[in-house]
Amino acid sequence: MTSDTTAPGTHLDEVSPEAPTTQTGRITTAVLNRMYVRALSIEASFNYERQQGLGFAYSMIPAVRALYEKESDQAAALKKHLEFFNTTPYVAGAIVGVSTAVEEQLSQDPSLAPSTANSVKAALMGPLAGIGDSLYWGTIRLLVTGIGVSLAMAGNILGPIIFLLGFNLPVQLLSYLYLRSGYKFGTKLLQRISGSDAMSSLTYGAGIVGLMVIGGLTASMVSVYVPLQFEVGEGVSSIQTDVLDGIMPGILGLGAFWLVYWLLGKGWKTTWVLLAIFAVGLLGALTGVLGTAP
Repeated sequence: MTSDTTAPGTHLDEVSPEAPTTQTGRITTAVLNRMYVRALSIEASFNYERQQGLGFAYSMIPAVRALYEKESDQAAALKKHLEFFNTTPYVAGAIVGVSTAVEEQLSQDPSLAPSTANSVKAALMGPLAGIGDSLYWGTIRLLVTGIGVSLAMAGNILGPIIFLLGFNLPVQLLSYLYLRSGYKFGTKLLQRISGSDAMSSLTYGAGIVGLMVIGGLTASMVSVYVPLQFEVGEGVSSIQTDVLDGIMPGILGLGAFWLVYWLLGKGWKTTWVLLAIFAVGLLGALTGVLGTAP
């Protein structure tokens, strides 16, 4: 790796070998911007040994180049960030920012243990992954998916557009703010969160919102209709409208949802669940037991 931050007139052989050669105050907005762009591809080299470790180290390269002049010091710094790392990609920027602040402290104070960088990463990636999964997968994605699918089913071209923009714009904006805030607050961010109930409260609240959205989507998007009818006196009664909907509207859709949820919990593969749904739907249509609502 070639250093691009060596000060003019400085020769590497003039630097004392006892301590790494650093340039303080070099983490500028431009450096953070480059790190943000690199962090977008944090899962591009995902592997089963260190998962996002290589992508994390790739995101840290601009900071390492800015903090260390000698190539050997840059290599040693990056080696720390090649360790195992895994969290929700959309909140990884916060950990990249905090790690940059920690790396800056390490570059200024050689007496600090190099393992501090990995300790901070390990402490943050688990809790933030819980928040990220609840916030992004369980809340934002479901909200924009519900809006987008509803419009698309009505034939409105805004459906896919709202889905793409409604999810990606806030996600990318928040990711950038996470990185900047992570660097600004540094290790104080971890201390503040760990010393309060903010993280557990946020996770709990995001989970409740996510469950509410899932319930609403189940009622509006999952439809199972039985078109069978039977004679009652001189009239005709519908099993769906007069019996099932009389017990609870949408009861078959709710039952289908919980059946799929139960099968997945029993270890069924998603592919087999989809094939089973297809087979049941085809058999129900052929026999007239299942149909579409008029």
